[in-house]
Amino acid sequence: MLVYVIRRVMQSAVVLLVMSALVFVGVFAIGNPVDILVNPNADQQDIERAIKGLGLDRPLWEQYVVFLRQAALGDLGKSFVFNVPALQLILERMPATLELALAAMLIGIVFGIPLGLWAGLRPDSISGKAIMAGSILGFSLPTFWVGLMLIMVFSVYLGWLPASGRGPTTSLFGVQVSFLSWEGIKHLIMPATNLALIKLSLIIRLTRAGTREALVQDYVKFARAKGVPESRVIGVHVLKNIMIPIVTVIGLEFGSVVAFAVVTETIFAWPGMGKLLIDSINVLDRPVIVAYLMLIVAFFVLVNLLVDLGYSALDPRVRLADVRG
Repeated sequence: MLVYVIRRVMQSAVVLLVMSALVFVGVFAIGNPVDILVNPNADQQDIERAIKGLGLDRPLWEQYVVFLRQAALGDLGKSFVFNVPALQLILERMPATLELALAAMLIGIVFGIPLGLWAGLRPDSISGKAIMAGSILGFSLPTFWVGLMLIMVFSVYLGWLPASGRGPTTSLFGVQVSFLSWEGIKHLIMPATNLALIKLSLIIRLTRAGTREALVQDYVKFARAKGVPESRVIGVHVLKNIMIPIVTVIGLEFGSVVAFAVVTETIFAWPGMGKLLIDSINVLDRPVIVAYLMLIVAFFVLVNLLVDLGYSALDPRVRLADVRG
């Protein structure tokens, strides 16, 4: 296991290095933040002073080397707009995004696995067909449109839920969270539901497909032939064996939820990393954009590693310790 983890960490370091180059070149080669940050009435001397102050007068490769040197020390640059470390800005917004992503994945798991299991066990029933039709609808509806409809129905017409913001927060182990108060939960419900819709549909379909496949396997037929109660057949022999692909998808999709919460955070004015990214793109705040993308890449790498290690806990046949270089 230790050898496998070391190999994966080394691979992850290579991935981060390659992605840092792609991100840096892609972001720093597009647009000129000086055109936005400097007063249009400024003279050429002021413009040149601003370019030098931001370090944009150096060649691109030299800027990248400086970035790598600082990143190795935990410094991902300083925001052009706020003049504070970009990492600090992102970490301040991270709890809000993680809270929203966790709530969305919780909705997807709590509702997706039981509904998918039901649809797999009763594929020809009206309820099973309705569940599958709903999952197709969840895939088809654009996230931004669903968000706007939620606001129109539950905020404008019914007045049940707030349309934007995060609401009051409470400190939990030094982290500000909103789910510890009813008002905070009310602010969380709509954006979490909007973000969870596609993931919920994906988990439903994956669970149904796994259930249909497991039901025709010999171990299920043998368990039923021995007279094992149906609840145990479903709960142990079926559900346990279909959890490996489900856990894989949940792990990877959690990374995508964090990375692509941008639309939901923008619609509901949720003060997370996604909204910070959009605001930074609007003013070409390059250090913040690069720092955000690098953190997301690192997060994806970490999630992939945790998912792989989780295999061994769910399936004894998976022996990561036997993987050789």
